[in-house]
Amino acid sequence: MFRKCLAVCAVTAVLAWSSSAQDARAVIGDASRAMGVDALKTVQYSATGLDFALGQAPNPASPWPKFINKSYTRMINFDTPASRVERVRVQGENPPHGGGQQPLVGEQPQNQTIIVSADTPWVQQLEILMTPHGFLRAAMKRNATVEARTMGGKKYNVVTFLGDNKAKVNGYINPQNMVERVETWIDNPFLGDMPFEAIYSDYKDAGGAQFPMHIVQKQGGFPIFDLNVTDVKVNAAVNIQPQQGRGGAPAAAAAPANPPAQSEKLGDGVYLITGGYAVIAIDFKDYIAIVESGQNEPRALAVIAEAKRLIPGKPIKYLINTHSHIDHSSGLRGFVAEGSTILTHQVNKAYLEKILSTPHTLNPDKAQQLGKKPVVEAVGEKKVLTDGTHVVELHHLQNFGHHDGMLIVYLPKEKVLLEADGYNPQATTAPPPSPPSPFTVSLLDNIRRLKLDVQRIVPVHYPADNRVVTMAELTRWVGRTPSTQ
Repeated sequence: MFRKCLAVCAVTAVLAWSSSAQDARAVIGDASRAMGVDALKTVQYSATGLDFALGQAPNPASPWPKFINKSYTRMINFDTPASRVERVRVQGENPPHGGGQQPLVGEQPQNQTIIVSADTPWVQQLEILMTPHGFLRAAMKRNATVEARTMGGKKYNVVTFLGDNKAKVNGYINPQNMVERVETWIDNPFLGDMPFEAIYSDYKDAGGAQFPMHIVQKQGGFPIFDLNVTDVKVNAAVNIQPQQGRGGAPAAAAAPANPPAQSEKLGDGVYLITGGYAVIAIDFKDYIAIVESGQNEPRALAVIAEAKRLIPGKPIKYLINTHSHIDHSSGLRGFVAEGSTILTHQVNKAYLEKILSTPHTLNPDKAQQLGKKPVVEAVGEKKVLTDGTHVVELHHLQNFGHHDGMLIVYLPKEKVLLEADGYNPQATTAPPPSPPSPFTVSLLDNIRRLKLDVQRIVPVHYPADNRVVTMAELTRWVGRTPSTQ
């Protein structure tokens, strides 16, 4: 009898799925006809609006900092499929507050080309599949299902299919058969299983196809684009060529393999580790302390291996996090797996505890695999680590626009200062900016306020020529020598 019930349940489940799939095809068909999907082969649209720098907020309570899109044009070929974006952006935060290459002087062109092939990363394919018309085309091919759902008092047919990364892709279709929203989840080395959403409104007819005139994309819960469409051309000839032989923007590419780590001795038991974002490892009596985690897990694992090679037989007790920006914190989960305590400014403590505890199931890292939870310790204006031989001072930067919870790390015996994003060295032939970056001015002001005797500066964004950066170089770049301060 029990086996018979199981069999009946199994058949019922199969029939329910089959019915859902059939209903989904009908819903997708109705929406496709209403939106003109079948006749739409290409689209080119122009827009104005804003883009936002993911994970570069000035503090954990703020959205990603914004930039103004002076111009924005996107071409999509749905049959290839392929996409090209050409935009010019300018500074949007005045005064500059947060990261994302701020302060931006003048105009910055940014282009992205994606030509989908068998090895194109899923996150790049989503740039096309999450458009309203791209979603419906993909849903028709991918065994989608549908369910009725009410959200915000509005009724939707929610069409769902499984993405290549095994995350659901949901499309919300309103009673007028317009796609209002597409959502999914993608892997992020810091934010874990990160929500990725696209919201579409103000549909208008464009040559027989319905096209949204307002487009908002969100990642990690905050907008990354907010665009007002000014012109749409459908089925016009578009010419999308690979960028230097390969499609896809560098920012959307897969994480690099383990980068090599090189080391340099800064003093007895003090080592600079390069080969990516600069890191300092300090040999204390009973443990290792490391400053900065690297920009992703592969870099963190390379740093951990190099530190243990240089200083064998000791645990990595502390990881000092300069600030919570995504490129400076995406290696933290490697140190969570290691069991290290993360030292960070008190502004960042609750945020890092939350983010480093989020699920990371789409591409599990070591912390996820081991079930490790973060241990985060807050730092105020100053903290000193010492074993009687080594002294490491952690100082909070005041009035520092790049991040409100920024720490610098000073080694008084070695007269070495590690800093992040205050001074990012350019080529020696580059002229100092006029006016200088307010972040660099603030760094220098804080060094003088704290009366730190600095001879060598270690920028986390290490100079491309691997030169030694001195205090004299910093003052020259700011244009303020001690005699003219």
